[in-house]
Amino acid sequence: MSANTQVVMDFVGAWNARDFDKIMSFFDDASFYHNLPMEPVTGTAAIRGVLEAFFNSASEIDWVMHAISETADGTVLTERSDKFLINGKWMTLPIMGAFELDGQIIRKWRDYFDLKTFETEMARVSG
Repeated sequence: MSANTQVVMDFVGAWNARDFDKIMSFFDDASFYHNLPMEPVTGTAAIRGVLEAFFNSASEIDWVMHAISETADGTVLTERSDKFLINGKWMTLPIMGAFELDGQIIRKWRDYFDLKTFETEMARVSG
């Protein structure tokens, strides 16, 4: 496993361990996060604001990695099911992610998901 792939696996592991401080240690003020189709954010404070909403809404988190690969330029691509236990119900979101790294820092992170699936799942677990 390459160093970049290991960093992404460690990042996913931090989510599954519910270690928010560890999650945030992968970012700095130049990091960029785009949870498509939502608006992108840049910097630790803005990324924290977006991630805390997901993190704090769930009593358990289980990101399941289905496939992971790395391009020739070092971008790590992931196919995942991000699962969040909210109000005693599991919400599952199919995700395709792309991570560009600078050592241990996630420089750019883009996650692609279907907004309708997210809205349907949120309504189901919130009701």
